[in-house]
Amino acid sequence: MEPLSEDNENKLTTKAVYDYRLVKLAIENSDQRAYAELMQRYRESVYFMMLKMCNNKDDAEDLTIEAFARAFKKLNQYNAEYAFSTWLFKIASNNAIDFIRKKKQKYSFSIDSKKDDLDSVDHSANIKSSTLDPEEHFIRTQKMESVRLLVDGLKPKYKEMIELFYFQEMSHEEISQKLNLPIGTIKAQLYRARELLYNALKGA
Repeated sequence: MEPLSEDNENKLTTKAVYDYRLVKLAIENSDQRAYAELMQRYRESVYFMMLKMCNNKDDAEDLTIEAFARAFKKLNQYNAEYAFSTWLFKIASNNAIDFIRKKKQKYSFSIDSKKDDLDSVDHSANIKSSTLDPEEHFIRTQKMESVRLLVDGLKPKYKEMIELFYFQEMSHEEISQKLNLPIGTIKAQLYRARELLYNALKGA
């Protein structure tokens, strides 16, 4: 990241200059409090922008986390000539546009290939724990501080799954007993939680 020149500092608002200093702390000192404060300052704004774009609360929550993950992964590329918020909103907007386009393509495909009602049973119980082995390995090799920061931003049910599975290292069966939920539900929710966390961490 380029240092903030005196000319650029004079052009930016007080809020933007403060954001720049948080970004600098995050990059140079790996300051998790700086990352967390940046997320706290803009999470609500990003969420409502995502909600306006996709018109779905669940998708908006997921896209908000992904936006911050992408921004934090590329923090070294931040150009101090512009406000951090402008840069963050651009990343969030581009990610949402890609998501909406892919979702439309997926929806079109599912309509074209719709099966009979007899074939449309819930297969969540058949999801194998090995399905996301590459993702699981990736998550486990990341710095725990970064993982925890993103986990804190997940929806409660996903956050609980990640906490129990990764940090407390409980099995599917143990989680099922603790939460009094079917193993199929546990696997399905953990699948989605790991998928979301993996995509957020790798910024893909």
